[in-house]
Amino acid sequence: MKTIIVYASKYGAAGVAAQRIADKINGAAVHNLKNGNAKIADYDCVIIGGSIYAGMIRKEVKKFVTQNLEALIQKKIGLFISSMEAENGMKYIESNFSPEIRRIAKATCCVGGIFDPKKAGFLDRFIMKIVAKKLVYMDTLNNKKIEEFAEAMKK
Repeated sequence: MKTIIVYASKYGAAGVAAQRIADKINGAAVHNLKNGNAKIADYDCVIIGGSIYAGMIRKEVKKFVTQNLEALIQKKIGLFISSMEAENGMKYIESNFSPEIRRIAKATCCVGGIFDPKKAGFLDRFIMKIVAKKLVYMDTLNNKKIEEFAEAMKK
């Protein structure tokens, strides 16, 4: 089964997660939607992911799903999000992916996130300082969840 992982990320965490998922699924291609729409016709499985900011997934992900909905319905689908608020992961998946796509998804997952103050904009740094009470590099990507998600997608 040929697999492609498409994603969009603001600061790179969803890209790191996409690559980690790909490492668990031999031969999976990885495509950053910021580089344009992915051609999914040659793939049996499409894993779609993106980062969450202020409760919203990246616009490139929404556009990809909307433009490819009919083709995606014919594929094996997986959905993941990258968010520092892992406890809200399922809420974010429900609010950012249509019921139609969620219904056919083989697996869904919030993989955690990465906060790098060197990459973050002023507002994001300010919010982290207020909310987390610290302004340091944090990596909450959950390798166990990534591995479980990849395993579910291989079945």
